[in-house]
Amino acid sequence: MRRAVEGIVPVMLTPMDNGGAIDWEGLENLVDWYIEHRSDALFAVCQSSEMQRLTLDERVALSKRVVELAGSKLPVISSGHISTDLDEQIAELKAVADTGVDALVLVTNRLDPDNKGTDAFRAHLDALLAALPSDMPLGLYECPAPYRRLLSDDEFKLCRDSGRFVVLKDVSCDLETVQRRVALAEDSPLAVINANAAIAFDAMRSGSKGFSGVFTNFHPDLYAELYARRTEDGGEIEELKVFLALAAMAEPMGYPKLAKFYHNRLGTFAEPGSRVIQYDVEETHWAAGVLLDHIQEGTEYWRERLHASRNK
Repeated sequence: MRRAVEGIVPVMLTPMDNGGAIDWEGLENLVDWYIEHRSDALFAVCQSSEMQRLTLDERVALSKRVVELAGSKLPVISSGHISTDLDEQIAELKAVADTGVDALVLVTNRLDPDNKGTDAFRAHLDALLAALPSDMPLGLYECPAPYRRLLSDDEFKLCRDSGRFVVLKDVSCDLETVQRRVALAEDSPLAVINANAAIAFDAMRSGSKGFSGVFTNFHPDLYAELYARRTEDGGEIEELKVFLALAAMAEPMGYPKLAKFYHNRLGTFAEPGSRVIQYDVEETHWAAGVLLDHIQEGTEYWRERLHASRNK
């Protein structure tokens, strides 16, 4: 029986050397780091993983290896859903499904590659549901690339009512939309998990089943604290909410390579290689290294402060 996917769900990086080859030893260290920092599940192959730049063999190998490393400890979900052609999508999704993941994630813009609307979305979805194993739990991901395809309420209900979907990585970045979707998902197995740091705390309070934004690659444990204390008001938790929202504003400064640079500093893996961002982050984004200093210092400050609070 596959496990529920909720809580803090990092969108995993793919460690690479500076030539773009996957660093498998670094991947092992990274999985350990996520586990040590209070992650509840792992999203193994996603946009942060640079899935659009990985071959199918690499996507499958990556998903399988993460399942091997973390599967006994945490649920693992995976996508790798990047093709346009329906037959190619069926092939890639079946291959990822066979890696042992707890849920196979469909990308919403691949369900409507030409952005034609609900009829096209429904037809594509029906074809995939018919082709994929009926006992395979599914997820949805409003991946921003190649374009952000948000679900309409009718499309959300269509997926909910199929009984096949267990998680949505919500990329609406809009609290009212998250709240509406949480209400629509009530009494169903579909968990809505917000991915936007600015609304993370309020989304959690409104019923988002955790967080799956890019800054889970910097401090997933701080988001775990936010989620654990989502019913609290004011004081310390309000200050933490603000720190996390402001830190996440660094995303446009060369992510995901920015996060890889951060992990180089931590010693998780040796090089910040990326197929998506091939330029020097510090040279292109002025003072990016200084900003990472502040994020690292702030993260350690909050870890020490929260530890002290728990041990009063």
